[in-house]
Amino acid sequence: IKELVENAIDAGATRIQVIVTDAGKSCVQVIDNGKGMTETDARLSFERHATSKITKADDLFSLTTMGFRGEALASIAAVSQVELRTRTPDSELGVCLQIEGSKVLLQEPIVCPVGANFLIKNLFFNIPARRKFLKSNHTELSNIVAEFERIALAHPELSFALSTPDNVLLDLPSGNFRQRIVNIFGRKMDKYLMPVHVETDLVEIIGFVGNPESSKKKGAQQFFFANGRFMRHPYFAKAIQSAYERLIPDGEQVPFFLQILINPCRIDVNIHPTKTEIKFEDEQPIWQILRAAIRETLGRFNAVPTIDFDIEDRPEIPVFQDGETNIIPPSIEIDESYNPFAHSASSDHGENSPSPTSGSTSRSYAAKPTPKGWEGAFDNAFDTQDTIGFAQPQSLSPVSEESTTESTLYEHLPQDNQNSWINAGTPYLQYKGRYIIAPTEEGLLMVDQHRAHIRILFDDYLQRIKESAPQSQGMLFPQILEVSASQQALLEGILPELESVGFELSYL
Repeated sequence: IKELVENAIDAGATRIQVIVTDAGKSCVQVIDNGKGMTETDARLSFERHATSKITKADDLFSLTTMGFRGEALASIAAVSQVELRTRTPDSELGVCLQIEGSKVLLQEPIVCPVGANFLIKNLFFNIPARRKFLKSNHTELSNIVAEFERIALAHPELSFALSTPDNVLLDLPSGNFRQRIVNIFGRKMDKYLMPVHVETDLVEIIGFVGNPESSKKKGAQQFFFANGRFMRHPYFAKAIQSAYERLIPDGEQVPFFLQILINPCRIDVNIHPTKTEIKFEDEQPIWQILRAAIRETLGRFNAVPTIDFDIEDRPEIPVFQDGETNIIPPSIEIDESYNPFAHSASSDHGENSPSPTSGSTSRSYAAKPTPKGWEGAFDNAFDTQDTIGFAQPQSLSPVSEESTTESTLYEHLPQDNQNSWINAGTPYLQYKGRYIIAPTEEGLLMVDQHRAHIRILFDDYLQRIKESAPQSQGMLFPQILEVSASQQALLEGILPELESVGFELSYL
């Protein structure tokens, strides 16, 4: 798809339409309104290197077209069934070519519109081993959308459309660079964009960067374009990252969409088979220019945080108000009938004295009733006063190190729907509001109550799904979600799973 769309751009097309079936495995159709090809050129286009734009070595350093090697169509025709319909503006009739596995099956004149119409069927039909290693339809469609977005961003002056037999994934009218970004990534992106423009004798950089509020851990949209060609350049990406130093948290990234316009003789686009890596003759100066341009943009839009030394961290001092103020002294309630020696005197009588472990009914040592269910156990954490009521468990006996192994430590844990470890006779407590600690017959049990809660809810939901159909209730006003084309491709892959748990989604 990338090669066919780039050929359409080189042909001067203003409208390019791509239709994919079965994620491109069954059918890929690319239609453009460019200048088309004559019958001779159409036949030569499927011969390897017959249409190369390189006639001498110096041509590699003055390339102005997307394609230049002349091998894309020949490679495609070798592993698929291709049909081409094309016509030039000067011809009344066009030509139709049918090729299968590099063999020409049909060549005849036909009536067709100006431009080219490529139909690629049954990709890798003659190489079963290669077709076997194609990824799932969901993954392949996501890759197609990602590549289509890159080409569309590089050429906002052109109109693009990407669709499947079921729906339209992208329909991008021609416009400016900012409109193209918003059309692809949604209106939310528009509020984060800050324009960048710098022009020097060496290079011109135009585009947009996101403000510090748009930073995220991963998934930030980051695009470099050199003379209308998408590229990956980690070195220039570090320049942008350094410009945001101390403005965004460590490890986060900001979106950027930058076009670098430079003399073709100062770059080499032929160092990578996919042409996504470009070698610059003046990388260090461009790095400095790029970083300075980003810093200038951040300052121009007040994206750099300011510090007010007169206000920050200033303590709030109440204003003094002269006048009479009613001051209420603290009051202490005294229990005149309280006798602190009554408890000590009764303890000298031996057996009749209350003890923390003999079931005393006094307020200090009264045992709280054990709540039923594990949820209630979380609410009653024993504080220091409550722990006085703990008795040494009689059922616990010393266990030798040899018998206490990892395999036997949880051998006697309670089974499902049994709460024997929090029954009235067993002490338990909550530690720091996060853990439940209780002794077992052969060790100490510690439960993370948050994870236990999540696991119980998970098991409950899973059981409901297995036992009956998912229960869902339609909303009076359905919620509308705006997703990008790549997100839509991801959504289609997990749509059956969402429907199985009760979510209903439909396209508008």
